[in-house]
Amino acid sequence: MKFTRRSSLRDVAAAVGRALREAGFDAVLTGGACATIYSRGAYVSHDLDFIVRSGGSRAALDAALGGLGFKRVHDRYVHPATTFYVEFPRGPLSIGNDTNIRPVELKIGKITIPALSPTDSCRDRLAAFYHWSDRQSLRSAVDIALRAPVSMTTIRRWSEREGAADKFAEFQAELARRRR
Repeated sequence: MKFTRRSSLRDVAAAVGRALREAGFDAVLTGGACATIYSRGAYVSHDLDFIVRSGGSRAALDAALGGLGFKRVHDRYVHPATTFYVEFPRGPLSIGNDTNIRPVELKIGKITIPALSPTDSCRDRLAAFYHWSDRQSLRSAVDIALRAPVSMTTIRRWSEREGAADKFAEFQAELARRRR
């Protein structure tokens, strides 16, 4: 795929996800990229975080992304034709204290890539709110819940396990306020 300044985050995610899979990596799209996708652009991220669960070496990663025109600069991969960059945070794949994450196959055009589900993406944003009082993450969690199907029961139970029932109530109140 040829990237341009007009390439969307979804386009870049699909191409990178496919290249990783073809190179033998089991990598899951997480973080702000999922929040951007599930909030339908209400939240904007320029980085694509993939958690590698299994696969090859750093050299194989460099080759897989290099085939798309990305170059590794320190801990991120940049492309001269797009503002989006790719990072590989250290695993395991987790949300708060929950490591039992089951990625979904996110369909982007004709390509599917492993990604957090809308519910898990919402929980991922809430984890930053719960543990670091990040208000922007609360807003992006609400943006996801307004635009994508999420399980409030799953989020509530997880919030209780995280010791954040009070902040979950704040999330619910903000969601209700924004729905009005």
